[in-house]
Amino acid sequence: MTPGRLGLALALAAAARPASAQTPVVRVTGGRVAGVVVPSGIREFRGLPFAASPVGSLRWRAPQPVVPWTGVKDASRFGPRCVQARIFSDMEFRSPGDSEDCLTLNVWAPPHRAARLPVLLYFFGGGYVAGDASEFRYDGEAMARRGIVVVTANYRLGVFGFLAHPALTAESPHRSSGNYGLLDQVAALRWVRDNVAAFGGDPARITIAGESAGSISVNALMVSPLSRRLIAGAIGESGGLINPTIPPVSLDSAEQDGVAFAREMGDSSLAALRALPAATLLERSAGHRFPIDRDGWALTELPESTLAGGRQAHVPLLVGWNAKESGWQGILGDSAPTPGRYAAAVRRLYGADADAVLRAFPGGDSNQVMESGTLLASARFTALSTWTWARLAGRTGERPVYVYHYTRSRGDGGAVHSAEIEYALGNLGTNHVYRWTADDSAVSAAMQAYFAAFIKTGRPAARGLPVWPANNTDSMPVMTLDVRPRVARPAFAGPFALLDSLLGRPTH
Repeated sequence: MTPGRLGLALALAAAARPASAQTPVVRVTGGRVAGVVVPSGIREFRGLPFAASPVGSLRWRAPQPVVPWTGVKDASRFGPRCVQARIFSDMEFRSPGDSEDCLTLNVWAPPHRAARLPVLLYFFGGGYVAGDASEFRYDGEAMARRGIVVVTANYRLGVFGFLAHPALTAESPHRSSGNYGLLDQVAALRWVRDNVAAFGGDPARITIAGESAGSISVNALMVSPLSRRLIAGAIGESGGLINPTIPPVSLDSAEQDGVAFAREMGDSSLAALRALPAATLLERSAGHRFPIDRDGWALTELPESTLAGGRQAHVPLLVGWNAKESGWQGILGDSAPTPGRYAAAVRRLYGADADAVLRAFPGGDSNQVMESGTLLASARFTALSTWTWARLAGRTGERPVYVYHYTRSRGDGGAVHSAEIEYALGNLGTNHVYRWTADDSAVSAAMQAYFAAFIKTGRPAARGLPVWPANNTDSMPVMTLDVRPRVARPAFAGPFALLDSLLGRPTH
């Protein structure tokens, strides 16, 4: 089925249906919706539209208001995921397929109807090219059982979410283009603010969170003038919108990338590009770069500039990364981890600064090469940008910053990128790849307790667990999350400061 036909079929399937006495029905922007109650008593509402379908003339435009419906919309099924290629094998979707008609979100609400509950809005990861709000690992039931209204939201990906072009800029009332995926996230946040009270949530207590691209998005929303006044807290897991991860490019640079893509498509007009089937655009865009850009509207400057100037959202921040965000192969590739090959690789990467880097990340023997190479590769991938985000927010923010370092090995692969998601959100049971142990359950219980406390109070203070100090001082206390959580000043502080200095940022 084509994406367009899939969207039509889903729209017909979501037509009005009678609501039974046991069916939870609420009124949201657009009309009434009927969810389901799961055995735990949690009320779930799936596939709720938070914006108009971005198809036809709305392709590559900022999200538009929801189109109202009549009757009661069926919210018992997840909406389609946004158009994407199958890239990551660890993504397990519950959505029925992919479609451009994908701007929906899902809500998990506690069974009682008490008002003013804290709210968690979570954005999925996937490098801005893949992922979906229906994935099992992002399920909100476990956190909802802790008295939190949980929301997961979709956003446009790849060429559909981030194409910039001079013609798109010219037609925009804000003289901007690209960043449609980020604008979708802003629209989802505004929808939550306007509607979460219907589910028992407090619109003044919204914490945004995400992992990888979702974490980078949290960083973006924290500094964006469109969203920084809408949030009460922020959680970032492995990634910031800061060099060396994926710093936003200039609008001009992003436009030139879009011009090159349009030229490859036959230098088509916007009307012709908007008329192309989604599958054609997806196929032809493979290998092309569509970066986040400083469009002058959603992002007006580099995020580190906003943070350094204290212009970000002044809200509590909980942020961290995993011990093995990338392996030593991220430095050496297929080469054996020998000291000579490691030194040569570092010299290729850092040139005149290589000696300083080798002192901070030494490789005297193969074991040390693997250890230092893993730390350096992790820093270059996501850890350094996350650490810089935390340090800048701690230095200029008016609220506490809490930093973690996740070290629990998932299976035999180590604490790899994305390994913490099921632990933090209480979803170990949805992942059947690993044989979870009592220690895994203990780590998950601790992480849930810390995260839930932070969402509720702005402080990760959980009974029976070590005190997690704020990170607004130069002592840089970090919570190591493992079977036995502990606070330490980790050894990576000095090496990361060196890498920051090489990028022209202050080291303290």
